[in-house]
Amino acid sequence: MEKDSIIVTWDFTDIARNALLYAVKIAKHLDNTIILLHVIKSSKSGDGVHKKLNLEAEKFSDEFNMQIHPLILEGGLFNVISDYVSENNISMGIMGTHGIKGMQKFLGSSALKVIVGSKVPFVVIQDAPTKSTIFKNIVFPIDYSSVSKQKVSWALFLGKYFDVKINIIVPTVKDKSLLNKTKVNIKFAENLFIKHNIDYQIKQTPGHNSSEEIISFSKEINADMILIMTTKDIGITDYVLGAQEQYIIANKEKIPVMVVNPRTDLSKYSGFSATGG
Repeated sequence: MEKDSIIVTWDFTDIARNALLYAVKIAKHLDNTIILLHVIKSSKSGDGVHKKLNLEAEKFSDEFNMQIHPLILEGGLFNVISDYVSENNISMGIMGTHGIKGMQKFLGSSALKVIVGSKVPFVVIQDAPTKSTIFKNIVFPIDYSSVSKQKVSWALFLGKYFDVKINIIVPTVKDKSLLNKTKVNIKFAENLFIKHNIDYQIKQTPGHNSSEEIISFSKEINADMILIMTTKDIGITDYVLGAQEQYIIANKEKIPVMVVNPRTDLSKYSGFSATGG
């Protein structure tokens, strides 16, 4: 049976290599292969890019003693990646980002635009890993939204493969209806974490789990990763004005962020569905 693969978006930069270093550690836990994915606008780019990518993949395969495959796709960056993920055995993507800089503040985060079209989560990183255990202390915001339950599946996934501690942070909610929905989501997560023997703790933030509060708490506990979901049905307004997840992804503390879409499917990992099966 063919192994699943982890995609690393590749542009031959140091940031992309940082993403690869994370992918290597993750792939060895999941027994996955790695694909270095480079996107070109047209075949006019010539054979030089193909040759360069092939050499990179061969070099890294030898360096890390594992299968690393080169792949060049032609087309628009924001479409071809999501299409490829949908049609192949991809477990997740790893992407490096320089943060939201320059014109991205007005046009939106490139990282987020790629992620929202994907059926698998993307881990977005800025620096190279500095710890032997890359995912141990995870920050997990929960609120009253119904999609919060779907995110629990990926917390369970991380718990299964990486022996993590989940730090649930919940907002201060005054509206009784929203408070009840928040409590239901917390209880749902707690029951599954207890069932699957996953270590967790709960902390309430004084505000509404803003990006600033999430990043501040993550820094306080020296978190290894923040697990968030994209805004459902995100649109151009969110890109221009800045959806909250853009600022978490590009956080100044350079903490890795796993970004999950509300429609993400976890069926390939039996026993880890959003319904608690």
